[in-house]
Amino acid sequence: MDRRFLTVLGVSLVFALVISSVFYQMTARAGSPKKAAEPTDVRDVVVAAKPLGVGTTVKPADIKLVKIPSVAFPKGAFTKPEEVIDRPLISNILMDEPILEGRLAARGSGLGLAPVIPVGMRAVTVRVNDVSGIAGFVLPGMRVDILVTGQPPAGNGTVTVTPLQNMLVLSAGTSMQPDSKGAAIQAATVTLLATPEQAETLTLANNEGRIQLVLRNGSDQTIEKPPGHEVAELYGGHAHKPEAPAPRPRPRPVETVAAVAPPPPPPPDQIVVIRGTQKSVEVVGVGGK
Repeated sequence: MDRRFLTVLGVSLVFALVISSVFYQMTARAGSPKKAAEPTDVRDVVVAAKPLGVGTTVKPADIKLVKIPSVAFPKGAFTKPEEVIDRPLISNILMDEPILEGRLAARGSGLGLAPVIPVGMRAVTVRVNDVSGIAGFVLPGMRVDILVTGQPPAGNGTVTVTPLQNMLVLSAGTSMQPDSKGAAIQAATVTLLATPEQAETLTLANNEGRIQLVLRNGSDQTIEKPPGHEVAELYGGHAHKPEAPAPRPRPRPVETVAAVAPPPPPPPDQIVVIRGTQKSVEVVGVGGK
């Protein structure tokens, strides 16, 4: 076999292998995803290690540190665990959610419901039943109106009025949040957030009348002015009116007759008798002889 032919064939094979290798590398490089460049400027942030409920006091086991880019650092977040430990939560926090300043109460502000109450407000608990508590559908975080039914001191019947509106429900019974399934809470008491003046009104209504909670849309902030209704209006103004008693006859006036003095008796007849030098008068008639 010609040596020149073998040389050309060998060079061609080598050239083909080189071209194939370069083409393969270019294809593999184009098809593989590019690795994202790892950020170099990162910061630690405190996040929840598990779901945390309102009123919970943060403990070391409840939090953890994760690294995030500095540009994504949330406003109000913390970088050190000691900044959030032993502080109560005023709202729910999900797992891996950064803990923010606005979600925490001051350290030492109390436990349970106390940290949830804003400064200047009060928490008032009222008694309810299955009907007045809207059959257990009042859950923490909902908004309700308060209806009161009773008898006013100056009234003649039962009246229903709406003294308070748009009240925030803090807890139902001892629960400050719905359960995981969002089921209704059967509770004998409901705690509402109120101003000091509303707290007085609510306490008076709870003691002197019958309270009914009325559920409203949480986004409805309108304050209505219902006039209140009486029992007679419930029946269309056809309430039974007691019959008026028959008028008693007036006594006839007593005529006063002035006493008339009897006329004086007529003067008796007199006779003058003269006997010699003696003169006498004799009476003739009544009492005379």
